[in-house]
Amino acid sequence: MTETNPDFEALLVYLKEARGFDFTGYKRSSLMRRVDRRMAQVDLHDYGDYLDYLQVHPDEFTALFNTVLINVTAFFRDTDAWTALSQRVLPELLAQRNGMIRVWSAGCASGEETYTLAIVLAEALGVDAFRERVKIYATDVDEEGLAHARQAIYTERDLQTVPRELVERYFEANAGRYVFRKDLRRSVIFGRNDLVQDAPISRIDLLVCRNALMYFNAETQTRILSRFHFALAPNGVLFLGKAEMLLSHASMFTPIDLKRRMFHKVARTMVNGGGYFAETYPPPIRPEMHALDRLRNEAFQASPVAQVVVTAEGLVALTNRHAETLFGVSPRDIGRPFRDLDLSYRPVELRGYIEQAQLERRVVKIDNVELGTGTAESIHLNIQINPLVDSDAALLGVVIIFQDMTAARRLQDELEIANRQLETAYEELQSTNEELETTNEELQSTVEELETTNEELQSTNEELETMNEELQSTNDELQSINDELRDRTNQLNDTNSFMDAVLSSLQAGVVVLNREMHILVWNRRAEDMWGLRADEAVNQHFLNLDIGLPTAQLRPVIREVLTGGQQRQAPPLSAVNRRGRTVTLRVVCSPLVSEAAGPIGVILVMEALGEVETATHPAERGPET
Repeated sequence: MTETNPDFEALLVYLKEARGFDFTGYKRSSLMRRVDRRMAQVDLHDYGDYLDYLQVHPDEFTALFNTVLINVTAFFRDTDAWTALSQRVLPELLAQRNGMIRVWSAGCASGEETYTLAIVLAEALGVDAFRERVKIYATDVDEEGLAHARQAIYTERDLQTVPRELVERYFEANAGRYVFRKDLRRSVIFGRNDLVQDAPISRIDLLVCRNALMYFNAETQTRILSRFHFALAPNGVLFLGKAEMLLSHASMFTPIDLKRRMFHKVARTMVNGGGYFAETYPPPIRPEMHALDRLRNEAFQASPVAQVVVTAEGLVALTNRHAETLFGVSPRDIGRPFRDLDLSYRPVELRGYIEQAQLERRVVKIDNVELGTGTAESIHLNIQINPLVDSDAALLGVVIIFQDMTAARRLQDELEIANRQLETAYEELQSTNEELETTNEELQSTVEELETTNEELQSTNEELETMNEELQSTNDELQSINDELRDRTNQLNDTNSFMDAVLSSLQAGVVVLNREMHILVWNRRAEDMWGLRADEAVNQHFLNLDIGLPTAQLRPVIREVLTGGQQRQAPPLSAVNRRGRTVTLRVVCSPLVSEAAGPIGVILVMEALGEVETATHPAERGPET
C-alpha cells in the first residue's frame, strides 16, 4: 500500500477547492507519477513548492490537468470487444426497445469512442432509424478534450483502425482531415460530468465507460458503479474496459461476456418506500346480497368446526351439522335446556365454564379434552367458550366451539418420537459437525487468502493498464516531437542547400571567420583560387594557412572590424593563386553581426583584379595567343 504523503494530500485538497477537480478518489501510485512528471517539466521536486507554484501561476492548472487526465483513446479500440457488442449484445438490446435508445459514453476523452458507438448503432439500425431513435450523451471532466470531440475532426492517422468502407460512409474528407457526418453528429451531445461528484444521467440503455474506473481506488469505484446502476434502465448494458472486472459487484451487475467486460444490470427489490411498489387494484364491487339470514344460517351449518350456541337462559339456540355428527345432538334439541344434554357434562363438565364466561364476559378455553368414540382411537378436542353480547353490552348467550385436535395430537406424538430420534442422530452428528466446522474454517481461510490474492492481482492489472496508457500517451508525444524535428531538419537541409547554392554562385571567394579567426565557411570560388578544399579549410586558423595568401597583412583589418563593427576594405594585396601565378587581390572585410551578441565574426570577400607579369623575356612569358 502506498504511504500517504501529507504534502501531496494538501495539493489534492487545493485542486478540489480551487478548481473543483476532486482527485482524492484516484489511485495514489498512478496519480503521483503523473503529478511528478509535470513537476519535473517545471523543474520542481517538492509538492509544497508545486502548490506555491500553482498559486502564483494560474495557467499551470491547465497543463497539470492535461498531464493527469490521460486521454488515450482510439476508434474501435479492442476490436474484438466491439465486434462482440455489435454481433451479440446490440441485437438483443435493440429487440427489447421500441422507442428511443439512450446511450451514455462516460469518460469520452477526445470523442473517438463516442463516434465509434454512433457508427456501430447506425450500422445496426440503419442511418434513418439512428437519426430518429438514438441519443448519445458523451461526458468527460477535461474541457479541452470535449472541445476537440465537439469539432468531430480527425486525421488520417486517427482513422487507421476504422475499416475503409466505414470511413467513406461516415466521414467527409476536407483538406486532408476527416469530419464526422453532420446529420449523425446531431444525435451526439457532449457535456462535462465528473463521475465522482456529479449526478448520473438516467434511463440509459447502453452505458460505455472503458478504462476509466481503473484510475480510481476501490471505494470510489464502488460509488461510481452504484451511480451507473441507478443510471441504467431495467436490463440495461454496461460496457467496460479490459482491465475492469466487477468480480466484487455481483449484486449490481451480472456478466454477459466477462472476457469482453459486458454486463447486465441486476434489478434491486425496494420495499417500504424504497422506490418499487406492487401495482394495486381497486376493490371489487360487491354484488347486492339477498336472503342474508338463510345464507348466514347455511354458512354456520357448513362450518368444519363443531359449534353449539346457548342463550343467556341456558337454552340451546343453534347447532351445526358437525356438532350433530360428533355429539349426537339434533335439531329437536333446539330450545331444550343445555343442562339436559349429555354434551353438558361429557366429555367434560361444561356448565361451570359457561357460567364463568357469562360472569367474567371473557373467552374461556379448555385444552386437550379426550372424547371416546367406542373405537381404539379417541378424539382430542380444544374447547373454547365465547360470550355473545349485543351493542348495549347485554349478554345474549355463549357459543361453544369444539376444535378437533386429533390430527395435531397425532403429529405431536410423532414429533416427540422424531425428536428423540433426532437427539440420537444429533449426538452422532455433533462430532462430525465439529470436524466439518474445523474444515470449513480452514477452507474459509483459504478462500479469504485467494480473494486477497485476486484483489491484489486485479489492482496490479489495473496499475499495469494505467502505466500502459501513460506509456502510450508518452509515445504519442514523442511521435509528435519526432515529426516536428523531422520537419525542422528538412527546413534546415533546405536552408543549407540554399546557402551552398548562393555561396557557390558567387564569383568572389568568400571566407567566414569566428571571433577566434577559425574558418567557418570556405566557398567553392575560394577553393578555385587557393587550391584548398572546404573540408580541409573549415575549423583551421585563418592566419595559419600556407596557401599563397598573405593572411598576416589582413590581421589588422580583421581586428578592426571585430572591434568596431564597420565594413573595411584592405589595401590591394599581392598573392599567389593555386596555379602559382601572382595576382592582385581586393579584399572586403564585413562584420558578421548577431542581434543579441553584436559582432561574432567577419566575412572576407576576395576578388582577383588581375595577374601580375613577372617574366622579363618572351620565352619566360610563354607563347602569345
